[in-house]
Amino acid sequence: MLKKIDHVGVAVKSVQAVKEMYKTLFGLDPVFEETVAEQKVHVVGFRIGESNIEFLEPTAPDSPIAKYLEKRGEGLHHIALAVNDIAAVLGNMKQQGLQLIDETPRVGAEGKKIAFVHPKSLNGMLVELSEDKDEG
Repeated sequence: MLKKIDHVGVAVKSVQAVKEMYKTLFGLDPVFEETVAEQKVHVVGFRIGESNIEFLEPTAPDSPIAKYLEKRGEGLHHIALAVNDIAAVLGNMKQQGLQLIDETPRVGAEGKKIAFVHPKSLNGMLVELSEDKDEG
């Protein structure tokens, strides 16, 4: 079921500022950058060893990330867990009574299938399930 921690998602006001800071401080360049229109977010991803970190900037004032920033400010937004079969994992979670934000997968950054699980179901942590587009 679970393969690994896919990435850590961080809500920020400016991905451009993050790119400049990570280049200056760590010599890192993003491995990808894209806008996910459906989620109203601009995403920049960095690979650090075997780990990934994604920085999320809202593209509209009504986006979930904009609302998060307004309420909590910049910082950790979610942990993404890579799974082999996202539909099966969601079905199992639903059967177990977990509160799902997404009952069916949608397309996220890098074309991955994603779905979010409500923090109330997982000890206060927003969890994104992620399946590579070439799996499932």
